[in-house]
Amino acid sequence: MTDFTTTRSLFHLPDGIIYLDGNSLGPLPKAASQRVAGMMADEWGTMLIRGWNEAGWMSLPRRIGDRIGRLIGAPEGHVVMGDTLSIKVYQALASALDIVHERDASRRVILSDSGNFPSDLYMAEGLIRTLDRDYELKVVAPEDVEAAIDERVAATLLTEVDYRTGRLHDMKALTAKAHAMGALTVWDLAHSAGAIPVDLSGADADFAVGCTYKYLNGGPGAPAFIYVSPQWADRARPALSGWLGHEQPFAFDQSYRPGQGIDRMRVGTPPILALAALDAALDAWEGVDLGEIRRQSIALCDLFIAEVEGRCKDLVLGSPREGARRGSQVSFLHDEGYAIMQALIARGVIGDFRAPNAIRFGFTPLYIGKEDVLAAVDILSDIVKNRLWDQPQFKKKALVT
Repeated sequence: MTDFTTTRSLFHLPDGIIYLDGNSLGPLPKAASQRVAGMMADEWGTMLIRGWNEAGWMSLPRRIGDRIGRLIGAPEGHVVMGDTLSIKVYQALASALDIVHERDASRRVILSDSGNFPSDLYMAEGLIRTLDRDYELKVVAPEDVEAAIDERVAATLLTEVDYRTGRLHDMKALTAKAHAMGALTVWDLAHSAGAIPVDLSGADADFAVGCTYKYLNGGPGAPAFIYVSPQWADRARPALSGWLGHEQPFAFDQSYRPGQGIDRMRVGTPPILALAALDAALDAWEGVDLGEIRRQSIALCDLFIAEVEGRCKDLVLGSPREGARRGSQVSFLHDEGYAIMQALIARGVIGDFRAPNAIRFGFTPLYIGKEDVLAAVDILSDIVKNRLWDQPQFKKKALVT
């Protein structure tokens, strides 16, 4: 059984703060500071460039990829770290389209949904502009995705957990439908990895990507990951044919030859300091039962919903009510949602706002408990009932919301 008192002690949680925004940026793992400081002094500082060999820097993207792979149901050797999530989306989608084009050049639709994170859609739009194949990005309502998967679809591009509402797609069912219709799947696990049990192998997913600064607590700007199924690992042709994705980077060939398997999805030089912090953050998951994490997160979210609806009549639930249909986050809707969230933050309850009207809260059992939920609702109720949000300083939009 997971001891959540112990896992909570692994994080730096400032006094007087209830942190309900780990679905956007996880808190600092105490071990990360020590790991990065040690890496800088003992590896970079002492070994200098020898660290690529002597400290194993070059193998970090694969080694850490396997650690994440164990959290998302991926077989060893099929996840690699590097670059940003947007770049990994671009790589995965381009590879999926290329594979499908070889066997059926008539397919022209990339299917996504209106709950997808906009950056994923932007990357799809940009990829379409670079390809001379007349592709169409079709965006439907989340509940209409399954019916929209037809013989015209080349690939689906879906985020498993809706960033705004927490709505959860059925990965296994939608992947099965896509395969039955001859399409491939690209899954974005940004709000899934570390929040809910994921089984990429069991779902027969083709490609998956995700960031590591949310529930995996890798730190701001932490590198993303990409998964390629064993079926496609040696067939996928990366659109971004970077130096470290070459079969022999240090042969310095003038022409690109893809590396073996997942290594071909590497692009540029790995961010070693960021990977050291992420490696330390992943230690918090050792011995943790993801099934128990899921049960606890549903219980915390259910408690939050019940308390808010009972005490804050002006707020409307924007997330699925049934725990099995959402990730580890809850959104409530209000026309003055931005000001409400700023007033909350001023009182030490940190969540975030997503346009046009959603106040969003993440619940991570590694460091959030029942007492945090009840204390947060006490403050939220006071702010809403007494209109404490209705002040000029809370309505001025910041650069990041």
